[in-house]
Amino acid sequence: MAMVDEPLYPIALLIDELKNDDIQLRLNSIRRLSTIARALGEERTRKELIPFLSENSDDDDEVLLAMAEELGVFIPFVGGIEHAHVLLPPLESLCTVEETSVREKAVDSLCKIGSQMKESDLVDSFVPLVKRLAAGEWFAARVSACGLFHVAYQGCTDVLKTELRSSYGQLCQDDMPMVRRAAASNLGKFATTVESTFLNAEIMTMFDGLTKDEQDSVRLLAVEGCAALGKLLEPQECVARILPVIVNFSQDKSWRVRYMVANQLYELCEAVGPDCTKTDLVPAYVRLLRDNEAEVRIAAAGKVTKFCQLLNPELAIQHILPCVKELSSDSSQHVRSALASVIMGMAPILGKDSTIEHLLPIFLSLLKDEFPDVRLNIISKLDQVNQVIGIDLLSQSLLPAIVELAEDRHWRVRLAIIEYVPLLASQLGIGFFDDKLGALCMQWMQDKVYSIREAAANNLKRLAEEFGSEWAMQHIVPQVLDMVNNPHYLHRMMALRAISLMAPVMGSEITCSKFLPVVVEASKDRVPNIKFNVAKLLQSLIPIVDQSVVDKTIRQCLVDLSEDPDVDVRYFANQALRSIDAAAVAQS
Repeated sequence: MAMVDEPLYPIALLIDELKNDDIQLRLNSIRRLSTIARALGEERTRKELIPFLSENSDDDDEVLLAMAEELGVFIPFVGGIEHAHVLLPPLESLCTVEETSVREKAVDSLCKIGSQMKESDLVDSFVPLVKRLAAGEWFAARVSACGLFHVAYQGCTDVLKTELRSSYGQLCQDDMPMVRRAAASNLGKFATTVESTFLNAEIMTMFDGLTKDEQDSVRLLAVEGCAALGKLLEPQECVARILPVIVNFSQDKSWRVRYMVANQLYELCEAVGPDCTKTDLVPAYVRLLRDNEAEVRIAAAGKVTKFCQLLNPELAIQHILPCVKELSSDSSQHVRSALASVIMGMAPILGKDSTIEHLLPIFLSLLKDEFPDVRLNIISKLDQVNQVIGIDLLSQSLLPAIVELAEDRHWRVRLAIIEYVPLLASQLGIGFFDDKLGALCMQWMQDKVYSIREAAANNLKRLAEEFGSEWAMQHIVPQVLDMVNNPHYLHRMMALRAISLMAPVMGSEITCSKFLPVVVEASKDRVPNIKFNVAKLLQSLIPIVDQSVVDKTIRQCLVDLSEDPDVDVRYFANQALRSIDAAAVAQS
């Protein structure tokens, strides 16, 4: 009897679990739909599971969201593309729920399914679904419909296409702002599927209506449509229809619309072409850079380098640079930060002379900004300027400010400087580096913040790689070895960390003669943390030194540590001893 009932079990269990009061149980059940469908087989999935899901009126959004997601990949479980239409009813009902995330996921799944359906099924099942949603009484259905037109339109007859265009036009004029927002947001996608003959006559009429909408939330979504539609129109049409809209939007009474223009400016420039950018969009961009709202200035400042790439250097110097100078002392720290993150990229565009004359003073003022993020953004892009003006000028003009930042009160700024030091070192050369930055590198090893000390230890290793072991023996190694006797145990620990990082770079001879005696001495430290770090360090030295040194010095030191009263010291010492034995076995 159990064998006969077994195929019924999955669907019966699913029904029980989906009616359970425990939301987690219902959620787990939905996420196992594909497993249940496999157990049922394609026919029973179509006839029993999908109808059950269509009638399932779960009121929890999380469960509905999971169901919308699962159904999007369900085509193989219902028998392939010829049966894909059976998945539409449950997704249609999900398109009408109030929760936005559920609707969006249902629309996404419908688009996936619709794009795979045969043309006949598309016309018989998918298009009627879109028309029903578009004519729905509840606004949620009409919002969902807007995201489906581009899939429905492609495989239709001319009569149906006319109906769909007309229906979309009505959605663009809907009483509910949410519906008009969805129509504005999806207009670009729909336009890509519409024939060019109807693009000017119908789609652009819908677009014009949306650009004049009373709700700023609709108009700001129409800004995105400018770039999408501009790519579909002929160049002269784009200039006539799209350019005036962009210029008007850049002066819109709502700052959110102006923000969208500033954010999308590069894409909008690409749509209208270089000539119109120079004549019409430069004045519009200058207005946005000087906007009353800080949010608009932030978005505009972040695009300054990309925008200047579209102009010749003379235009950029004449129109954009005066605004950049104003923004570098803007009252909003976020505007200055946005500018600092991109301004270095202007150096290659303007060339050496203009960079020295116009940009260097701005870089210097931003390097001295009171807000750490501004300083960080400049430091991290210094190499772009170096490529243009050369290291001599960079060192004269910007390096004093960089040295000042090396002692900045904000640790993230100090960290950024440390990470930049090896690059500076390679660019400046040994002489200049020793002169200006050498002392700082050891100073960072004793910083109050662990991340700075760790970065400083890594920095010493990278400098040893850059300048060679001879230079390191003169300038770094003696100071690191001195630190092992520092009264503060954290500084002694950083010295051990630096030794572990530098040993592979310095080689066997220096490790044995200089590092090893100091490390062995540190194994007698009174602080357990130092001792177990010595054990870890000795383990890392095993591959670097000769086997005779391992047997004579390292093993004896580890044996002593393995008898230490502290459990952690014994653990790491024994671990290191085991690795010595393993290495010996491998060699034999």
